[in-house]
Amino acid sequence: MTDDDRALQERLAALEAEVKADAEAQERRRETALAKVREQRAQQLSERDDLRRRQAEIVTKKRIDDHEVDHTDLGGALELAGRANRVKNELARKPQKGEKSWLISGGVSLLLGPLGWLYAGSWREAVPASLVWIVLAGIFSKILPTVLLMPVLMVAMPLSAIAGVVYALTYNRHGTRQRLWGDKDKKQLKSGS
Repeated sequence: MTDDDRALQERLAALEAEVKADAEAQERRRETALAKVREQRAQQLSERDDLRRRQAEIVTKKRIDDHEVDHTDLGGALELAGRANRVKNELARKPQKGEKSWLISGGVSLLLGPLGWLYAGSWREAVPASLVWIVLAGIFSKILPTVLLMPVLMVAMPLSAIAGVVYALTYNRHGTRQRLWGDKDKKQLKSGS
């Protein structure tokens, strides 16, 4: 073998070693990259599982809390049902002698507005409200056409009827005319006031 062949053989061996080293380096980089991707994927899966677990805990806790709220609200619902039953019974019974009919009070208040409150309401509230009602009705009937007053009356008259019913029920409960508005201490008035 000549020197040229030997030099060529050495160069080929060196080149082959360099290619082999380069291929090994690329393989290590590829394996490192794959390991990193696997690690990231495992972390993502772990985070997803944690998120699902936390969401499940929240949903479960919410269901438990809702269930507990239902139990605590049950007492309030029973109390409300009891009150509704008492009101139903009070409205169903016929007025006795000396009591006011809630049907008459509500009907008159629906038709005449605060003038109907005079049937069972406190004089201190019913008389001024009736006077104001009459004055306003006179003024507005001269200024505005009836068509424009109808929406106002469709709200005011049912509210007046409700007040009339409440006046009659409080009258029957206390045996005297009672104020709906004003000081709590001064609510109970004598039947003449």
